[in-house]
Amino acid sequence: MLGVCYYPEHWDEKIWADDARRMREMGISFVRIGEFAWSRLEPKRGAYDFGWLDRAMDVLGKAGLKIVLGTPTATPPKWLMDEHPDIAPVDEQGRARGFGSRRHYSFSSETYARESATIIEALAKRYGNHKALAGWQTDNEYGCHLTVLSWGLEDLKAFRNYLRKKYQTTDQLNEAWGNVFWSMELNSFDEVSLPNLTVTETNPAARLDFWRFQSDQVAAYDKMQCDIIRKHSPGRFITHNFMGFFNEFDHWKLGENLDLASWDSYPVGFTEQFPFSEVDHVTWAETAHPDIAAFHHDLYRGVGRGRFWVMEQMPGPVNWAPWNPVPKPGMIRLWTWEALAHGAEVVSYFRWRQAPFAQEQNHAGLNMAGLSELSVGGQEAQQVGQELKKLGDLPKSQQAPVAIVYDYEASWITRIQPQGRDFLYHELVFRWYEAVRRLGLDVDFVPPGHDLKGYKLVLVPSLPHVSDAALKVFEKATGVVLYGPRTGSKTRNFAIPQGLPPGPLRELISTRITQVSSLRPGVVEAVKGKVAGKAERWREYLETNAEVLAQFANKDAALIANANHHYLACWADENLLHATILLMSKKAKLKTYALPPHIRIRQRGEYSFAFNYGTKNWALPSKAKPILGKKSLEPQAIAIWRN
Repeated sequence: MLGVCYYPEHWDEKIWADDARRMREMGISFVRIGEFAWSRLEPKRGAYDFGWLDRAMDVLGKAGLKIVLGTPTATPPKWLMDEHPDIAPVDEQGRARGFGSRRHYSFSSETYARESATIIEALAKRYGNHKALAGWQTDNEYGCHLTVLSWGLEDLKAFRNYLRKKYQTTDQLNEAWGNVFWSMELNSFDEVSLPNLTVTETNPAARLDFWRFQSDQVAAYDKMQCDIIRKHSPGRFITHNFMGFFNEFDHWKLGENLDLASWDSYPVGFTEQFPFSEVDHVTWAETAHPDIAAFHHDLYRGVGRGRFWVMEQMPGPVNWAPWNPVPKPGMIRLWTWEALAHGAEVVSYFRWRQAPFAQEQNHAGLNMAGLSELSVGGQEAQQVGQELKKLGDLPKSQQAPVAIVYDYEASWITRIQPQGRDFLYHELVFRWYEAVRRLGLDVDFVPPGHDLKGYKLVLVPSLPHVSDAALKVFEKATGVVLYGPRTGSKTRNFAIPQGLPPGPLRELISTRITQVSSLRPGVVEAVKGKVAGKAERWREYLETNAEVLAQFANKDAALIANANHHYLACWADENLLHATILLMSKKAKLKTYALPPHIRIRQRGEYSFAFNYGTKNWALPSKAKPILGKKSLEPQAIAIWRN
């Protein structure tokens, strides 16, 4: 259940066999290779050099390792960039992004799609049936470094074609975008321009369509890769390594191409980048926030339809966050076990050897730079390998009692017109997730329109556009459902719905929203009733016939209930959110726990897991008899017991 990322092209061939042997001895079974190696595989156009990769795969396979081979398309070589400079992505200011790092291509480039297909087919034909090959990874971290949205001529051409197919006539396009406003009406699809470089705000409907278009381009590019691989490499899985808090394209749609999802787990780096308070940043600086990694494990288990890997697990300090502390002793082990508790099939560390050169030389590996000597993180990974041997196979994960509806378009819509500077979709969803996990409840993430059968509690933090499919499953939901602010506030074409928000949900919650108010920092509104706390950042004004469970200070409804459907009309502070989620959990008849901020628990089959991110010991439940760990859970430690 452990893996590692390895770059044989970086090292003297004489050490490959020893590296492979040491990997197996410490419990590693899978090795990912090749995802950045295009210049070594094809130094010049058509002049392939597969010899080194042949030997590397044979060495790794002989040691008993299973290989995940990456397609090298995240790093087009210099000769290709020189031949076709038009493949480069263009930033929003109209500047081409150059050679010298990675991800220097536009998803809309037809040239790059052809070149990618050629190298992928060559690899798939040569290695598709290699006896050591377990599976494939397409590309690497699609969209990293803000490369989903590209604003070049290739993108404009493809966007116009996308709109022709979608709208058929400019009359329909003008109607959908509301182009009568500010004389934006178009007479031809050739008049369509990209929604950038305007004097003031671009048309939000055009911007949303542009984002949908670019997201579809990513999914189509990935499907092209998957189709070639499946043709020449039957029986091997295909995955892609997604990133943390990355909403630039629809992962649900791309996930349909894959056999399983994977993601790259860097909890300390993501904690540094998340908009926590300064106190929280200091508190969790060396452990990460307890929900950062778990949030993504649950999200990508959903994207992978129940199957996911951690393709890159940080084994020590990284090099790309604002600050990059050394994790506290025990955290590499804790993060590994936490991923397994949330259903990961494999946890793969990045990387085997720390690189002593180039951009990532300050990024830790399982071995210290230039040495065949395990780092602190490597020693903890080795410990997990030994523990897994003793514990044996883990059971499959079961459906969680709580579902969170996660929508990538919601992120786009609320960024295109935020109305309040600090209305951040990813933070809102994370805070709802955190509140659920503080109660000891397990969570599944589902896309809008996903069947909600069996879920006792369904949380919809924000869903501006409620599609027909989403509405149907909400109407059928038998569990307790809670909707959050801005849900139902937009049509598909980014307009205020007829009859006011929440649009299609008006009958379900017997409510309409007449006004919204974004609240600057320091401005809050008290909420009292069956729950209490404060509204911050955002509040809404409701006219309702539903039961009022809590009110703002002016007696307006803040939390309402209509049968099993509920609506929270604000961005809730920690106290209000905790009280609301607890009330919903009680209504759903769920067993909850009062966990301290530094403790999290998770179920996987008949096993229970506990994780301590804090500085104080925590006593396991009285009936727990740990098969790993102690009854008194120490800081940065884990415990496992059978239910």
